[in-house]
Amino acid sequence: MADMGGGASRWKKAGWGVVLVCFVAGIVFWGGFNTAMEWTNREAFCISCHEMEENVFKEYRNTIHYQNRTGVRATCPDCHVPKDWTYKIMRKIQASNEVFHHVLGSVNTPEKFNAKRLELAKHEWERMKRTDSRECRNCHNFDYMDYAEQNLRSATFHQRGFGEGKTCIDCHKGIAHSLPPVDQNIGAPKGDAAAEAK
Repeated sequence: MADMGGGASRWKKAGWGVVLVCFVAGIVFWGGFNTAMEWTNREAFCISCHEMEENVFKEYRNTIHYQNRTGVRATCPDCHVPKDWTYKIMRKIQASNEVFHHVLGSVNTPEKFNAKRLELAKHEWERMKRTDSRECRNCHNFDYMDYAEQNLRSATFHQRGFGEGKTCIDCHKGIAHSLPPVDQNIGAPKGDAAAEAK
């Protein structure tokens, strides 16, 4: 009987050992996974490939989102990667397609990139429309806008847009990157932009 009691005790200790090892392995895995997620969520990572650094990053550096009087800067992930974990994971999975095209060299020259610019922009605009411009609203929110501090045109359009249920991307395309030939409902008339794009 003493042997059976000792055997049960050894199994109990081994069971706790397995639980402890699994717990520590889980922490290490989660820490490694989270570190990798954050590492790929930096501007330095986003522009580490030639096509991003030489195309869209150069354009972005000439915008108010890069440098402005307040010193508040929106980086690539601020605009293109959701902050909420579930949406972030979904966006990272979608981004694997971008990595695939990087490997294929689909947009690795300015000529190739500009040939696909409208298509790429439309994909991003559709994503932003679907999510009610979620990433824009991390910094810009209709509820907190002081229309008295905006110029008359901006205040009018923002209040109308809020009333009509519009989202940021409905009016603000080409904010951080060169706008492909496309019609917008704001700004000076652009002629037949869609026809020019063909």
